[in-house]
Formats: sequence, structure tokens, C-alpha cells
Amino acid sequence: MSKFNWIDGGSVTSVPGFRAAGVTAGFKRSGAPDFAMIASDVPANFAGAFTSCTFAAAPVQVCRKRVLESEYLRAAAINSGNANACTGATGIANAERTCELVAVRLGVKPEEVAVSSTGRIGVQMPMATIERGIDLAAAALSDKGGPTAAEAIMTTDTVPKSVALQLEIGGKTVTIGAMTKGAGMIDPAMTVPHATMLCYITTDVKADNALLRDMIGANVADSFNRITVDGDMSTNDTTIVMANGLSGVELKAGTPEAALFQEALLTVMQDLARRMVMDGEGATKFVTVKVVHSRSKENAKLCAEAVANSLLCKTAWFGGDPNWGRVVAALGYSGATFDPDKTDIYYDGMPVVRQGGDAGTPESALCGIVKQREFTVLVDQNEGDAEYWVWTSDISYEYVKINADYHT
Repeated sequence: MSKFNWIDGGSVTSVPGFRAAGVTAGFKRSGAPDFAMIASDVPANFAGAFTSCTFAAAPVQVCRKRVLESEYLRAAAINSGNANACTGATGIANAERTCELVAVRLGVKPEEVAVSSTGRIGVQMPMATIERGIDLAAAALSDKGGPTAAEAIMTTDTVPKSVALQLEIGGKTVTIGAMTKGAGMIDPAMTVPHATMLCYITTDVKADNALLRDMIGANVADSFNRITVDGDMSTNDTTIVMANGLSGVELKAGTPEAALFQEALLTVMQDLARRMVMDGEGATKFVTVKVVHSRSKENAKLCAEAVANSLLCKTAWFGGDPNWGRVVAALGYSGATFDPDKTDIYYDGMPVVRQGGDAGTPESALCGIVKQREFTVLVDQNEGDAEYWVWTSDISYEYVKINADYHT
């Protein structure tokens, strides 16, 4: 049996002591929900990872400050429909003002409030809409509100994304809940403490901020930083974990209990990362690109990311075309150091390239693989022990349409 038990319909409010809401404030022309709030009944330890984009959005800058200066979080406010990015000092002031308004409404301190935004870049935040969202969300906070909060943070997502699981630590039940959004502008490179995807994670363990920071940093590297839809990093990528301690389980660094919890946390984060790629804008394929037996992890990463982000590979996959020439070309320009004459490539275990040349597998057999909803491109460099994998999608006509016609 699994060490972890998934909760049907799980969300951020599956965790005791957390409430959430998703409401329509008026950011979206469609009238769909567009403002979410999460609140902890007690002060929660926290950590975050954020985009490494130089044009980091105002809410990202405010949250970085929280990570460096605040001991606890009590709430988070998230809007969709406006990114509050490239908005200068006014944008920073509006993000801080959002935290102040939430704090007043909930009776907490402004420095105990995180803020995130997603949507169009370069437009000042309409603060009257923010105020309306805060009032509506604060009034609607509920321990059943996680699913509505996940819906409210969507932009081009076609489905909300939230999960929760439970595990036993020291004879007590621990819960992890999470929600995320992201379908396009997905190629995160998040760093700690300083990826468009947003992820909020709640849990009822007790852990200090330093331990949470270390866990998030390690897990982001093996989850959200391993996915790409279109190779474009967002100005707003954010992952925040809040731990309220209500389970009575306290974690200490270096213990088996902490390692087990981190494994469960990674399971949640990888599940959400997979969901984002599956829901990629216009995506019809989920592709795992894995490079093995490489000289170094960095070489393997360069190769995997080059193939995963290649427009020629991604459009071929959309068309069900097994054209391996596009794969070897991407490997060749990746910047990695390897011997092409030692390189083998497989599609779902079927040989495509042997020692840098055609493996002789009939194209009809390969077509059957790349026409599937999911398949794996395995590159074996036969030179070392290092490896790296990336989850990616294809690029379809619908992707172009979505991004040519995008508006909130």
C-alpha cells in the first residue's frame, strides 16, 4: 500500500485550520471567478520560491520581502486577470496596499499577508476591483472553499488544479493540500528565497521557516523547474508553502520524519506539475524527455531542455511525426558536450537512433508511438552516470490561437 493517501476532491482547505474562497471581483471580462484568498486560523510558518526573471512582478518582490523579514503568514490574496508586472513603484505600492487591506479585513498584520497576481503584464492594478475582491473573499472564507479558490486563480487553464494527501508521522495524521494554476508561459526557473505558474501549499505540520525553505528549494528543482509548455518564463511565478502546526507533528531537519514529509510534499508538487503540462495551452501530447548516461547532470539538463523546448520537435509531435532528425538537431545545438557517435535514442523503448544514425525501426511503428497522448523520448549518451528529465507538451494550432487572441 502507498505511504500516502490521496483525498478525493482535495484542496488547500483539506488541511485543518485553513479557510479559502474564490470570488468574482471583476478582473475578467467573462465574469468568471478571478480573486482568491487563503487564510490560516493561526500563525503559519512559511517559505517561498519565486521567478528568476529580471522583470519580477510587484507581488513577487513583496513576497520576497516577506520571506526575508516575516516570521509567519496568516493569509494570501491572489488575483487573476492582471499581473501587476512592469508597473514600477506604483505597482509595488498597490501590492503592499493589497496586503494592508487584507490585514485590516482579517485582523492580522500586513507583513503576515502574501500577494500574487497573474494576467496581463504592464497594466496598473485597478485597486477598486482589488478592494471588492477582498471584501467578497473575506466574507466567503470557508473550510470548504479550496476548490473555488483554485478556480479563481485560473487564466488560460481549462481545469482547476488542486490536490491533497495524508500520511502518518509518529502515529499522527498529517495533511498536505495544494492548488496551482498554469497552462502557458510555462518554463519556470524558480529560486529560493528570491516561476505564469502560481502554487500555494498548505500543511498542518510544525516546521521552522529554514526547514521549509530547504524542502521547497529541493522539491521545486525536481517538480516545477522540470516542466515546460512553451519555453517562456513568467514574471510572476510563485510557490509558497504555509505550515500551521495544528497536527501536533513537529519536524526537525535531518530526521526520518522530515525526509518522509519532504517526499510527500514532492509527490504533491510533481502531481501538480504534471497537471499543468497536461493542461498546457492547446496541448494534445504529454512528453517525457529523459537523458541518461551523460557525462554530467548539466550536460543532461542542456540536452533534455533543448529537445523539450524545440518548436520543431513539439510541432512534429503534434502532427504525429516521429522525425528524429529534429531531436538530434536539438541535442546538437544544446551546448552540451557529448559524442554523437555514441548516442542512442528511443521512443517508448523502441530504438530510433543507434550510435548517431538511423536504428532502422519502421516509421509506421514510430508513428504509432508519437500519436499517443503520452510517450517518452529517451536519449542514451552512453558516456557516464548522470541523467535529467523534463516534462513537456506539443505545440498545436490552438496554442497559436490562444496566444494571438489572448485577453483577460
